[in-house]
Amino acid sequence: MGAELEAWSEFNVAMAGATAALAGLIIVAMSVNIDRIVKAPAIAARGATAIAALVLAVLVCALGLVPEQPAVVFGLEILVLSLLALAVAVPAARRIVVAGGPRAWIVPKILIAAAPALLYLAAGVLVVAGAAGAGLAAAAIGCFLAIISGTLFGWVALVELLR
Repeated sequence: MGAELEAWSEFNVAMAGATAALAGLIIVAMSVNIDRIVKAPAIAARGATAIAALVLAVLVCALGLVPEQPAVVFGLEILVLSLLALAVAVPAARRIVVAGGPRAWIVPKILIAAAPALLYLAAGVLVVAGAAGAGLAAAAIGCFLAIISGTLFGWVALVELLR
């Protein structure tokens, strides 16, 4: 997989830095309104999934930079990290449902929280199955979704909680 993964090295470097910075900003945003976040378990859970998705993206991009790593090993690493992120997203989905709110927003909130980990899970499966190109493309989409998810939650943590 060396050449195929090597073609993604600049992407991995850029995304590892970007997602790490965004994860830090989300933590700072949460600390600004921590009193309100702690009182709203669904918001805290959504924050946890945003951070988990961004950390997942950082780690997958960093692991993509490990030289001469066999494709199967890389795919297994993505699978394990995705399952850990889903272990955060599934309880968060339950909290979102229990918290209620407008029904029209429950499913989108859950999808925003879980989509990055699900895309990375698919990426891991594809890489292990021998479709490294498709797996790397799925990982890239998962990375973009993690950025979108993190940015949306950052807005909630900084602005929407104060409305």
